[in-house]
Amino acid sequence: MAANGASCEQPQKRAGAKDKQNGKSTDASIREKRQADKEERLSLVLWRRPVITLHYFLLETLIKLKELTFKLWQRRGAVFLVLVLCSLFSIAYSTEGDHQEYVRHLEKRFLWCAYWVGLGILSSVGLGTGLHTFLLYLGPHIASVTLAAYECGSTDFPEPPYPDQIVCPEVEGLEESISIFSIMSKVRLEACMWGAGTAIGELPPYFMARAARQSGADPDDEDYEEFEEMLEQAEGAQDFVTRAKLGVQHMVQKVGFFGILACASIPNPLFDLAGITCGHFLVPFWTFFGATLIGKAIIKMHIQKLFVIITFSKHIVEQMVLLIGSVPRVGPSLQKPFSQYLEAQRNKLHHAGKSAPADENWLSWVFEKVVLVMVCYFVISIVNSMAQSYVKRLQQQKHSEEKTK
Repeated sequence: MAANGASCEQPQKRAGAKDKQNGKSTDASIREKRQADKEERLSLVLWRRPVITLHYFLLETLIKLKELTFKLWQRRGAVFLVLVLCSLFSIAYSTEGDHQEYVRHLEKRFLWCAYWVGLGILSSVGLGTGLHTFLLYLGPHIASVTLAAYECGSTDFPEPPYPDQIVCPEVEGLEESISIFSIMSKVRLEACMWGAGTAIGELPPYFMARAARQSGADPDDEDYEEFEEMLEQAEGAQDFVTRAKLGVQHMVQKVGFFGILACASIPNPLFDLAGITCGHFLVPFWTFFGATLIGKAIIKMHIQKLFVIITFSKHIVEQMVLLIGSVPRVGPSLQKPFSQYLEAQRNKLHHAGKSAPADENWLSWVFEKVVLVMVCYFVISIVNSMAQSYVKRLQQQKHSEEKTK
């Protein structure tokens, strides 16, 4: 009997081992398919296959527009209310009367705030592929205000032309009256609006991960797939980047609101992972967005603003120019264009309405070209990303058809 029992257990063990091997081979084949699909998608870029990429981009754009139209129809009550408010504002805008002064002021403020919110959204949306609008727009704006404040001895720039153009007031103040806090107060609105825009741009990863967790469906995003793989392999040996990602994930998961606030309050390239983590673990929306908004629009924004103001204060800029001139051999040739650029900016501040000199400084020319290149790269990355999204739709459709066969 014992021998018979032992002989019966052996086939069961063999069967169990065989099932484990089959399971491992199935998982390996699934990973290989996913990797092959991913490589196929990433190979679809404008500089390799321009015609197909543009074709798939247009098809994906049509699908997105169709989905947006359907969502707007589902919320037609809110859409109707927005249209009514827009109609009322249009009537007030076009009707003559004493209220026009307030309408113009409201319009100017709204467009100014919307401009910086939009730049903030562009900076953070797209899971790390966003346009770096702080370096290209907000940082230079704060630097210009800082330099102008020290040159004019005041932050009461005449409006108009401010904020389109900065000129000194007719009655200039003393340089000693300018403080870091007065400059921070001058640029607080645009800085906070930009920070609020970056907080709004962090919402897509959160909603994507939340929807995938609630539906139980396979993740429809590369970053979410990597996040789930990271959770599965959390106990194994990892490199520094993976450990840093796990650190962010553990902080957000365990500390909650204050963990999200800490991650959002410092320049953190891994914050996209915080949004995915919050969505995956079903953190309430207002907990995530409230902490992100406070961290990015208030705490982090004041840190970045303070750094730019200190860097571009008058005595530090002068020391930087002198330091450039002290570099052996190339120093004097590099110092001259910087000095000319600063002198041209000072002349513009004191002579409003006069045309700029014909020989434009090469520094401003280079900056304009850098901005143009980065904007073009951002547009190209959007086209590539949407074309790859359409390829993923085709791959998912193909896999679903194979399963039904």
